[in-house]
Amino acid sequence: MSTLPRLFAALLVLLAGIVPAVSVRAQSQEEATVEGAARVLTEIMAIPANEIPQALLANAQGLAIVPNIVKGGFVVGVRYGKGVVVIRDAAGVWQPPTFVTLTGGSLGWQAGIQASDLILVFKTQKSVQGLMNGKFTIGADAAAAAGPVGRQAAAATDAQLGAEILSYSRSRGLFAGVALDGTAIQVDGGANQMFYRNTGFT
Repeated sequence: MSTLPRLFAALLVLLAGIVPAVSVRAQSQEEATVEGAARVLTEIMAIPANEIPQALLANAQGLAIVPNIVKGGFVVGVRYGKGVVVIRDAAGVWQPPTFVTLTGGSLGWQAGIQASDLILVFKTQKSVQGLMNGKFTIGADAAAAAGPVGRQAAAATDAQLGAEILSYSRSRGLFAGVALDGTAIQVDGGANQMFYRNTGFT
């Protein structure tokens, strides 16, 4: 088998497998988001030196994947993106994706537009439920820390060990842990309704 653990491979199948059912017609924005999330996950986990440590994924309660986040501005920066969240049920089985939006801002001298991919690893059921209840702000509703990559899991800091969420970002080919306090994630009810009505997937 590949470098992906069995449960993670099953997650990839879940993410990618719900799109072909509607491939006979034009692809919707939601379908493109699901495919983008599966692609980001596959590419990141294909490089052992840069992957999210498998020990973290094996115990994860949820995973948010937001491909192609756009960040731009001058002095005041704004980031925005659409992605999916997948969570485990009480039996530990990964459930179909829920669509979310991500928004955030930052201050400082900055200019231009930059795109990046984001992955959040939810370590607790509490943080997952907080997200699924509606709007969720990283750092305010749950403690977050930049996550370790590759073989760094054993060298996690106290902040990482105590965090409910570990965050990762890929930009210009570089994949690393990132601090995202103040970033808001919100369930996108309209996207969920549109996607599942079109695909018939349950």
